Formats: sequence, C-alpha cells, structure tokens
Amino acid sequence: MPYTVQGVVARAKGEPVSLETIHVPDPGPGEAVVNVQACGVCHTDLHYREGGINDEFPFLLGHEAAGVVEAVGEGVTEVAPGDYVILNWRAVCGECRACRRGRPWHCFNTHNATQRMTLEDGTPLTPALGIGAFIEKTLVAAGQCTKVDRQAPATAAGLLGCGVMAGIGAAINTGAVTRGDSVAVIGCGGVGDAAVHGARLAGATKIIAVDVDDRKLGWAKEFGATHTINSRDADPVEAIRELTGGNGADVVIEAVGRPETYRQAFYARDLAGTVVLVGVPTPEMTVELPLLDVFGRGGALKSSWYGDCLPSRDFPMLIDLYLQGRLDLDRFVSETIGLGDVEEAFAKMHRGEVLRSVVVL
Repeated sequence: MPYTVQGVVARAKGEPVSLETIHVPDPGPGEAVVNVQACGVCHTDLHYREGGINDEFPFLLGHEAAGVVEAVGEGVTEVAPGDYVILNWRAVCGECRACRRGRPWHCFNTHNATQRMTLEDGTPLTPALGIGAFIEKTLVAAGQCTKVDRQAPATAAGLLGCGVMAGIGAAINTGAVTRGDSVAVIGCGGVGDAAVHGARLAGATKIIAVDVDDRKLGWAKEFGATHTINSRDADPVEAIRELTGGNGADVVIEAVGRPETYRQAFYARDLAGTVVLVGVPTPEMTVELPLLDVFGRGGALKSSWYGDCLPSRDFPMLIDLYLQGRLDLDRFVSETIGLGDVEEAFAKMHRGEVLRSVVVL
C-alpha cells in the first residue's frame, strides 16, 4: 500500500519551508522505499529553496541521508528490505560511455525513481537531487541505496551522502593528494573541512586552511589543518607561498565557488600543481585568467563533482575508517533537530554557526 508521511517542502522561491503530508507510492521496477533515519541540512537544499537550481517547485528537500530499506520493486537485486543504506545521488547506469570505459564516477546517465511522490492534492514533488529525504519514508532508485555497516549511526553515515563525501573526494579522488604533499583549502565550511580531513587521511604533511571567519578556521584545525590563514588579514596567495618555501601548495582545493577565490587558488599552487574546484558557483559567474599563465604554470585545473566518488566503492570504505576511529564524522554534526526545525537550520547555516544540522527521524 502507498505510504502517507510527513516531509519538508519548499513551495515557492524564497518562501519558508513547510511540513506537509506527502504520499509515497509503492516502489515500482528498479525502485526502493527507504525509512529515513537521519538527514543532514546541506547548502544545496537552501539553493533549491532559493531557486538557485531550477524552478521546478514544489521541492521535497533533503538528500544527505541514511536509513533502512522498507520495500523494493520488481527486478531489484542490489538491496533488500532491512538493509542499512546511505542514499546517493549518483546511481550509475553501467552502460554509458564513461561506465563502459571503466570510469563510472563520471557516469553521464545517473538515474532516479521513475514515479513521483505527491502532496495530498496530487501535486507532484521534485525531490532534491533525486532523493528528497527530509521525510519519514522516501522513494528512490534502488541504485541510489548503498549498503554499509549498520554499526555506524545514521547521523554520521548520512553525511557521506553529499557534503563530507564531496570534500574528502575532492582531496583523495580528484586532487590525488598523497603522503608528503602540501595542500591548501580555501573555504572552511562543511565541504572544506572534509577536504582538510581527507588531506590528512591521505598523508599530506602541510595542510593550510583559508577562510574569513576565525571560528571556521578553528574547526579546520580540529579536522587536521596544520596552518590557518584569515584572508581578511593577509593575502592568502602570498601567505600560502610563504608557508610552502615560496613555491605554493601541491594541491589547492577551492571550496567556496567564487571567481575571486578561484583566482587565489590558481596562483597559490606550485608549478605543475593542481587546483580542484569543489565549491558550487552560480550560473552567472565567470573567471578570467591570462592564458599565458594557464600555459606556463602547467599542472591541472579540475572540477570535483560529488568528490568524483563511486558510492559502492567509497561509502563502505569510509564507514570502515569511521568505525576504526580514523574518520571523525561525528565532529561534523553541530546539532540534531526535528523535521520542523529545518527553516531555522537554514538560518544558522547562513550565519555560519554550524557545520551540519542533522534531522533525526
């Protein structure tokens, strides 16, 4: 039977979210219904509410989640009822040109559930990132469910569904940080701090955190930054060079998504170094760089989409590291809240007061 549950909906651009009654259909072929246990409040959800993604209102918000599979549809073999899963928004197809070339983390045809969840009056909802997890039960494509060790609490595990994976992956997967590297991270919110933590996991010996907020720089030190720079007080490019023998960092990760900070990242890297853009820009933003500098400095300019992760590979591995005490997911959780507290969590996030508010169901 279809499910009637409560979920958080953004009905119109810029309007406060509301707690609504939502109808969730039984899973069809290739689909699964998941009992959501916890879901992080991510900046992307706020972008949806503000109309920064698209205008397909109303949105069912939430996507950074973990829970237990309730039911599966016809043909589903990868998960079964009772499985403990992290939800992901990269359900790789296995058939596109990237997948066929052995690069499924670049899948061009990731998929979502075919059916739509609806409001009481039948209005179809657009789930954030194809998930919609600020809800008691959600409908997803079965490939969006990644089984992990159930010893990890959902408040921690769910964070790998988006922001923490994006940051760790920007360092380990996209930036290919390795032992002995110097790394600079510009922007020390949740994603930036995850990049700091990822660089430490990978064995970087010098990890430089850059932000305009001393509180965030303090958080970055807790995650493994060896040096901090408040760019209100110092030129971050010169400060990074000074800390790296005048050379610049081997890898610079830009976790803000603005032209000015991207330029800083470009000039703060060593010759033949790597710049990784993981911060999300808005559509109107552009960046201009002297082409001779792009040519003459060598190296690589990369963007990191979801940390270039492959959920089936990366989520279980990172949960194992968490259970070993090597990956501190709990430190990212600033507070736990209820479904009715999402709007206030957005305000706290905007004010820079939290790394992650996590909805617990």
